[in-house]
Amino acid sequence: MKKLYEKNELTFAIVWIVIYCFVQSLANSLNESIGIEFAASAAFCILQTIILLVFIRKNHLSERYGLCKSSVPASRFLYYIPLIFLAIANPLWDGVAMTYSPLGTVCRIAAMLCVGFLEEMIFRGLLFKAIAKESVNRAIVISSVTFGIGHIVNLVNGSGMSLIENIIQVIFAIAVGFLFVLLFYRGGSLLPCIITHSAINSLSTFADESGLTTQQQISKCVSLIAITVAYTLVLSKTLPKAQSDNLNKE
Repeated sequence: MKKLYEKNELTFAIVWIVIYCFVQSLANSLNESIGIEFAASAAFCILQTIILLVFIRKNHLSERYGLCKSSVPASRFLYYIPLIFLAIANPLWDGVAMTYSPLGTVCRIAAMLCVGFLEEMIFRGLLFKAIAKESVNRAIVISSVTFGIGHIVNLVNGSGMSLIENIIQVIFAIAVGFLFVLLFYRGGSLLPCIITHSAINSLSTFADESGLTTQQQISKCVSLIAITVAYTLVLSKTLPKAQSDNLNKE
């Protein structure tokens, strides 16, 4: 991995995206064979997380990819209150329900926690940093849109998600992608993004969406996107630019 990374950082990021998407799709089919919800997903996600985390630590890349505390005070981020709201309100908008077996619930939470780390590190970390060497604006757009569009895979990977649910997920993911890349770009830390992403994913284990109509799903999506966009715009005007100015000097 180190040789590929040193040779071409963008290729390294793309390889990780392809592997991640392939493994996720493979895991969804294996879950049914095993008979335990998300068993294969949890195993594969944990393994990928360990491999990527060891690589980053071993090659002293923690600060480059934001596995560190932000130098910007929390007050400048409005104490992350909008992130807390998104982390709780998005998955638990319509109440709480126990959808999976006890073991399946544990496996799903484990998988979702790792997905939060993996997707943030791959899209906001590896991909963004690689493209930002040439153009920061292009990196922001590509990393955000690619992250959102990548959720289309849920239509064909056996997740059971409907078309309308998937479209809503893609739109919300793109909006969140822009917010998260701004947090990392201006704040220098990927940890708030990882924590929020992992919280949204893991809490969705207990989401009760059985009673939501299509109109209610759209209303929920629009509301959450509005909050996400508003928070992004506020931060873009108020956060210092010191981190972004130093980005290409690393």
